[in-house]
Amino acid sequence: MVTSRVPLRAGFDLAHGGRWTSLAGGGREWLWSRPDPARAAVVPGAGFVDVGGLEECVPTVRGLPDHGDAWSRPWAGTPVQSVVTCDGFELLREVSEEGGAVVAAYRLSADPGFAFVWAAHALLDLGEDARLSAPSGTPTRVFPEAAPLLDRAWPPGAAHVEGPWPTPYGLALDRLGPDDGTAAGAVLRCTAVRVVDGADVLDLRVEAPPGVPVSTALWRNLGGFPSNAPYRSIGVEPMLGAVFDLAEAGPGDAAVVPHSGELTWRLVLAAERIER
Repeated sequence: MVTSRVPLRAGFDLAHGGRWTSLAGGGREWLWSRPDPARAAVVPGAGFVDVGGLEECVPTVRGLPDHGDAWSRPWAGTPVQSVVTCDGFELLREVSEEGGAVVAAYRLSADPGFAFVWAAHALLDLGEDARLSAPSGTPTRVFPEAAPLLDRAWPPGAAHVEGPWPTPYGLALDRLGPDDGTAAGAVLRCTAVRVVDGADVLDLRVEAPPGVPVSTALWRNLGGFPSNAPYRSIGVEPMLGAVFDLAEAGPGDAAVVPHSGELTWRLVLAAERIER
């Protein structure tokens, strides 16, 4: 298989949570979006308003505050360098280009010992035949909303179960469509994944210091959520941590700020096109 690199460019809305509004290249927009006027009026602590794009979810994804504390606050600066101050921490993001890839470098400043989960909550615009590629056998955590889809009963009281990619507990998660009325969340314990949609490929990777837990979250909503007005949304979310909800983090499941008071990491997004 022969591929060629497709340079990417990113767009941002600093006033509304620093959200990534675009990740485009080669005539393709990778980020999915949906209109919701309620997003313009959110305040810190508000329930999440989903308008797509890529959200910076920190210090948690699920739980409280809903989708974290950064998405509901205005960010200061420019698209190249921006910062948000939240309860108990500050997050700095610097965006650059490296060989056609978009690279976001992060620095979270907080008291030593501050524990958090961060996710680049990217909702992607993908066709029904799209696939998610990760190393076979990658330990994959599946969460309770997927219980009806598994090949065995959910263990009583379990926050998650874990099995090997791509079919933990018999659930084929690498297939990203067509819509079937289900929704499932998972966390793959790997630093990089690849989304293949026809001839287009998107690579997503996190680079973090040794000892920091790095994963990739998957939110595969095939028209199963929310129950009152379901729609399709596919989240492929590079992350620090190994759970959606910081309150459910066990040993090694969250990133922790070291004695220096700062933790840094990078998100690398690159695209290719398969030459037929």
